[in-house]
Amino acid sequence: MLLAKPRGYCAGVDRAVVAVEKALELYGPPVYVRKEIVHNRHVVDTLRQRGVIFVEETSEVPEGALVVFSAHGVSPAVHEEAKARDLRTIDATCPLVTKVHREVRRFAGEDYDILLIGHEGHEEVEGTSGEAPDRVQLVDTAEDVRKVTVRDPSKVVWLSQTTLSVDETMERVDQLRERFPEIADPPSDDICYATSNRQVAVKAMAAECDLVLVVGSRNSSNSKRLVEVALQAGARAARLVDYAHEVDQAWLEGVETVGVTSGASVPDVLVMELLEWLGERGWGDVQEVTTANEKIAFALPRELRGTGEGARSSVR
Repeated sequence: MLLAKPRGYCAGVDRAVVAVEKALELYGPPVYVRKEIVHNRHVVDTLRQRGVIFVEETSEVPEGALVVFSAHGVSPAVHEEAKARDLRTIDATCPLVTKVHREVRRFAGEDYDILLIGHEGHEEVEGTSGEAPDRVQLVDTAEDVRKVTVRDPSKVVWLSQTTLSVDETMERVDQLRERFPEIADPPSDDICYATSNRQVAVKAMAAECDLVLVVGSRNSSNSKRLVEVALQAGARAARLVDYAHEVDQAWLEGVETVGVTSGASVPDVLVMELLEWLGERGWGDVQEVTTANEKIAFALPRELRGTGEGARSSVR
C-alpha cells in the first residue's frame, strides 16, 4: 500500500473547525454555522452532535444569535444581512480564500473584467463572485470560455477557485489566453498550497497503483479533483469514499498495489481506519510517498484570539 503525504487537513480547515469548537466552548450551544464549515461528512456530523446547527442561509439564524461563516467564505451581502439581523459573527473564511476576495476587489476597483475559473454553485465561487458581481464572470467549462465577453480585451484578468485541479485550471487559462492574448495573471497563485501539494503527491504514486482510494466527501471539490488527478496520472482505477466500510470488495479484485490519500478537509482518523480495514484484507505493507512537508498554520479569527491560539481541531 502506498500512502500519500501530504494528505488530509490543511491549515485553513484546521482553523475553521477549531473556530467552531472554540465558539462552543466559549458561548455554549447552539452555535449556528452558515453552510457546512468544511466539506466533510464526518466533521459536520461530529460538530452537529456537539450542538452546532448548520443552516443554508443567514435568514435561518435567530436574531441576535451567534453564527460562524464557513471556510469557503461569504459575499459582502451575507455580511450585511448578518449585520441587519444583529447577529454575532465569527468569520472562519480560509485566509487563502480571503486573498482571492481581495484580488477581486482590487481588480474591480481598477475597472477590469474578472474571469473567475471555478465550479458553478460552489460556495467559494458564490462568495468570491459576490465581491463584485457586475465585474466577475464564471468560467467553468470550455463552452464558458467561448461565450464569455469583455468590454476591453486589454483590461481582463483571470482568477480561480482555490480547490481546483492545477492542470485543469491551466487548460482553461490557455483557452482564455487564445481568446484574450493580453489577459493578466493573478498577482500570486490562487490554487491553495494544500490542494496543489496533495495533487503532486497523488501524481507521484498513481502510476504504480492498480487502485487509488481517496478519502473525502462527494461535495468536496479538492477531494473529487484527487480522483481525477490519480486517473490522469496513470492509476488503473480511483474511487472516492467517506469511510472504510464504503469500499466495495469487488474493487479490490486483481489489485496488487493500493494508493491511499485524502482531501484537505478530511481528519486523519478516517485514513487510519481505512488503512486498518485494508490491512485486515492483506494490504499490511504501508509505504509513505512524501513529496512535501507542510508547516503552515493560520491564526484563529480575531473574535477568538487568545482563546487557545495554535490549538488543533479535536475532530481528527
